[in-house]
Amino acid sequence: MAPDDPEAPRPAHAPLHVVHDPEETDLAAAEVAARNFLHALGIGTDSESMRGTPGRMARAYAELFTPRPFELTTFPNDEGYDELVLARDIPLRSVCEHHLLPFVGKAHIGYLPGSRILGLSKLARTLEHFACRPQVQERLTKQVADWLQTQLDPQGVGVVIEAEHTCMTLRGAQAIGTTTTTSTLLGLLRTDARSRGEFLTLAGASR
Repeated sequence: MAPDDPEAPRPAHAPLHVVHDPEETDLAAAEVAARNFLHALGIGTDSESMRGTPGRMARAYAELFTPRPFELTTFPNDEGYDELVLARDIPLRSVCEHHLLPFVGKAHIGYLPGSRILGLSKLARTLEHFACRPQVQERLTKQVADWLQTQLDPQGVGVVIEAEHTCMTLRGAQAIGTTTTTSTLLGLLRTDARSRGEFLTLAGASR
């Protein structure tokens, strides 16, 4: 497993598609819309404590929908390492596209290396990139796995996400404490029983 090294040579990779262009963000218009939204629900914004709320709402959602840019740093797998590389308990936060309410949790992302290995922080950064948009957990899980499979061409990729959705815990069913688990397994982590079992056990998904 290799640490990130900004001086190391980097192969060309297909760029991540644009999630959100900060230059297209119109915070003034978003603030007006937020104020109108609150007023439509009968919530006033004239008090001292609420006067800045529409602006704070606009800035908060802009932050939630703007991932930090990064490059996918990989290194030659000179030692021929062919066992599982797994990052557990990567913090996750995203926004449900159905209600625009947050869901939070953790992800476990692993892969069986091929000819290249990945700078470990890039597993978390890839997750962040795809999470910074209105999402559903199922799609997010598959997007992360598919993109890593395409970029690394590893022997296999596995992604497990466990999250609590406030659209289910704070409204509707109000099932407080409920978590949802999704997984995507590709390559040998899907087809080879031993590799699959090892990944799911180390990710804590087999309990």
